[in-house]
Amino acid sequence: MRSDTIYDNYEQLYDHGNQKLRKAALDIAEAGIRSVIPYDRTKQYVSLSGNVLRVSDQEFDLDRVGRIYVVGVGKGSYPIAQALDEILGDRIEEGFLVVKEGEKRRLEHIEVFESSHPFPDERSVEGARRIKAILDRAGKDDIVFAAVTGGSSALVNMPADGITIDEMQYTNKLLLQCGADIVQMNAVRKHLCNLKGGRLVQYGQPAMVITFTLDTNTPGMPWPDLSLPDPSTFQDAMKVLHDFDLWDKVPGSIRRRLEHGSRHPELETLKSLDGMNQMLLSVGNQRVACAAAAAKARELGYTPYILSACIDGEAKDAGIFLAGIVNEIVASGNPCKRPCALISGGETTISIIGKPEPGGPNQESVFGFAKKLRSRDEMAFVCIDTDGTDGPTDAAGGIADGYTKERMKEKGIEFNDIFTRHGTYKALNDLGDAIYTGNTGTNVMNLRVVVVG
Repeated sequence: MRSDTIYDNYEQLYDHGNQKLRKAALDIAEAGIRSVIPYDRTKQYVSLSGNVLRVSDQEFDLDRVGRIYVVGVGKGSYPIAQALDEILGDRIEEGFLVVKEGEKRRLEHIEVFESSHPFPDERSVEGARRIKAILDRAGKDDIVFAAVTGGSSALVNMPADGITIDEMQYTNKLLLQCGADIVQMNAVRKHLCNLKGGRLVQYGQPAMVITFTLDTNTPGMPWPDLSLPDPSTFQDAMKVLHDFDLWDKVPGSIRRRLEHGSRHPELETLKSLDGMNQMLLSVGNQRVACAAAAAKARELGYTPYILSACIDGEAKDAGIFLAGIVNEIVASGNPCKRPCALISGGETTISIIGKPEPGGPNQESVFGFAKKLRSRDEMAFVCIDTDGTDGPTDAAGGIADGYTKERMKEKGIEFNDIFTRHGTYKALNDLGDAIYTGNTGTNVMNLRVVVVG
């Protein structure tokens, strides 16, 4: 990531089309993402004065504390661990952080381990094993700090008995391609893994386990799933596979695990953390990102409207929906007057049939938006994954404006091909509209900014 901007290709993204509005949309989105990089917020929660460690509203006398451990996993976990590393220093007995491959920064007192995302592999198993080993060593007078953010479902995996990591990887690919939302996907994944569903806290007992997280605000999904009880059941996981016609497609070991678990309540994920020594602190969420984006929009002269921090569903449809609002603004001045900025967050998905070309949900939303625009009037749309990687690509998302349709015709890019093959990555690169940031150090799902001039 560049020091002056999060965008690696900033100038390229606004050297064509409506340059003024493109730049405004990019700057508004950047303000939102920077607001939820959790380094500063972690330092607001944790401080050390002599032998007194303050964490939020609690104080710990370090003369009475045994050992301090730090574990972590997730695409936004590094800045949290960095803050803890700087505050606690040599007081950290042992630290182990699992990050997405490509995160090359390292820490002085905490080992940084690169793992696989969005599909788990053997590194995911190794990462989970190393975290559990530290949790198993933690004792009654110890403190375990846990940094848990989005991406952990793939980055660490402790497959249940009889399941291989290759089988989990295959199942995860099916889930990502079927159109299931994040709540449904996690209902399955949590029942195949012996670390998810609150077990990080359970394994850390009787130590005090303090989790720092980036809250995704997804309704019905307790987050972070490593550190909170899980309301979903084996039956729920089976229903997801049946509802999306995946039951006969997943490996037999997966079916046997879910059927066996449904008959044995003792195998269920945790439904309560009552009596456990733990606390959970949020160091950022989608609403914070949307609010910061809105503040930047106002600074630039655009009246901001936060539509929602939890717009989910089919990625293409999210773009179509936003274009519909823009069309009405241009035609009638409703529901808001220009100049304005429409801001939203959430986690969209793509339903895939057959073998897709490279692309991602945010990139697909960009083309849904561009397709349904009725005017070349002044507008620009940025749709970006706040962690810096959209789907299985190295692009964070994309940008479009009222000239995108014309430029697509010039380059022979057709909407039907894009939506049939999901080849949004190549199309955006051909247009010079793919956004690149690298790892941003945060993850509060997607951020969308529409600027209407």
